[in-house]
Amino acid sequence: MVAFFSPRRMGKRLILVLAVALTGTFFLSQILITFSSSTPSPIGTEQQTSWTSGWFRQDWARRKEKFPVNRSLMVRPPSGPPRQLPRVQHKFAAPDAEFRKLQATRQAAVKQAFEKSWGSYRQYAWGYDELRPVTLEGHNSFAGWGATLVDSLDSLWIMGMKDDFAEAVKAVQKINWFKSSGPMCSLFETNIRYLGGLLSAYDLSQEKVLLDKAVELAHMLYAAFDNQYRLPVNAFFFTDAWNGDLQLSYREVAAAVGSMSLEFTRVAQLTGDPKFYDAIDRIKVHLSISQNETRVPGLWPISFDLHDGFSAQDTMFTLGAQADSLYEYLPKMYALLGGLDRTYATMHKTAMDAAEKHILFRPMIPDKDVDILFSGNLRAYVSAGDLQMTPEVQHLGCFTGGMYALGGRLLNNDSHVELGKQLARGCAWAYKATVSGIMPEVASMVACEEPKLGKCKWNKSIFEAKGGKYRTEGMPPAFASITDYRYILRPEAIESVFVLYRITGDQEWLDWAWAMFQSIKKATETEKAFSAIANVLAPDARGNKANGMESFWLAETLKYFYLIFSDPDLISLDDYVLNTEAHPLKIPKPT
Repeated sequence: MVAFFSPRRMGKRLILVLAVALTGTFFLSQILITFSSSTPSPIGTEQQTSWTSGWFRQDWARRKEKFPVNRSLMVRPPSGPPRQLPRVQHKFAAPDAEFRKLQATRQAAVKQAFEKSWGSYRQYAWGYDELRPVTLEGHNSFAGWGATLVDSLDSLWIMGMKDDFAEAVKAVQKINWFKSSGPMCSLFETNIRYLGGLLSAYDLSQEKVLLDKAVELAHMLYAAFDNQYRLPVNAFFFTDAWNGDLQLSYREVAAAVGSMSLEFTRVAQLTGDPKFYDAIDRIKVHLSISQNETRVPGLWPISFDLHDGFSAQDTMFTLGAQADSLYEYLPKMYALLGGLDRTYATMHKTAMDAAEKHILFRPMIPDKDVDILFSGNLRAYVSAGDLQMTPEVQHLGCFTGGMYALGGRLLNNDSHVELGKQLARGCAWAYKATVSGIMPEVASMVACEEPKLGKCKWNKSIFEAKGGKYRTEGMPPAFASITDYRYILRPEAIESVFVLYRITGDQEWLDWAWAMFQSIKKATETEKAFSAIANVLAPDARGNKANGMESFWLAETLKYFYLIFSDPDLISLDDYVLNTEAHPLKIPKPT
């Protein structure tokens, strides 16, 4: 995901582009925020500003729908006791004193980075969505409800920062979903960051106010489904949503459609209100029916036409930007439902087998003993018989290693666990390959051709003939080109490294993680926080700090680093599934 081109963070953000383009002129002339005036105010004295004078006074839970679902016909979560799922985490032996000391030292270094980032957000950008870490000012990009504040709640709890957590909860109580920094929000981003963050913090702390705020928000987001097909509209214009006038898109990003399931299911589990599960179960049915009817059977394309129902005839396929979390949520939904809905397991296995056949590739690299894979892009020009795979590597796609491994464990599929290892090593290797020790946002490689996914010898002539002839100075070996040199504090690589460590217990993953953390810290640290950088090949260049610190730095990246150096029982993968913003949601267990 380029920052504006994928749903895991649109990338997660092509989801926002079309809607934001419609209102961009307004944002240039307005400074409206939920908590603060133009200067961040002290905690507890935030000034709120309303967008309209009508809908914001209403109760979304009592909103009258244009296309209501008969409550007696609503689909409820599967009944019956949860199944005993296969063990996911490795059975770790008791660590010796030296190992405990090393882990504690590394964990402390990660926590220090988190405390520095959180402290600066609190001081300079409290109540804003994000801190700009170079200029030390607040910035709103997610409706002005304090994205970093809500996104960080469970991280604060997990890291034992209970005083900061309590202070943040008090601030969360003041959030008014009916007042925002603009006329719309992204359904996708609001769901994964705000709703997921609140649900996770509640699951961990049992602070009822967090569940109350989550339910308030869920009722609002439910309005996105109020249309004749009961399918979600991502461009959530508040007034249109209240009036039931949201318009279904001819081209809705797949990840936006397919990444509501975990959060809405958890709301249904915690409240007993079936409407939230009914909403996402309908999407599951569409996905299941269409999975083998696309241009690449087994896979869904990067967008759906929802305007006249559910059509999946786009020609572009990937596990990366715009489709990512749709695939990610399939095995996690199987776990969250206690193994009671096999449809999610079937869809996951079918998709992963198809991706192995069509999208995964082994790069041609000079390193003889490196066993790595990557996930590329696929274009289906006319039919499933006319396919072209492009070996483009996205940092966003680095989550795939963890996805394959987690699904492999849940479904007793050892071959998928092995693919997960190779994919996770691929991204870790890509970090090590650059001068900064950080992989770029988007790069291209040359794929080995025969045998499929098998090793091939380095051949400079073939490499240059297939795109590596015009490499720029300083580019790592085996990188044919780099199309986006940035690193925006993304979590996907450490996410997979963390999952593979918890699943295998192999200490190689700890070494990868520590090297990655040290490189990120060195390249991105500012005087007061950490910043995205413009070029991973020029980490020390003047002006390389891009003045961005998205909320996922605190919600995901540092959380995964902290957890990999923690006791494996802390947020065990047998007890929680993590949403695409790394928010742990409790898995129901057999009694």
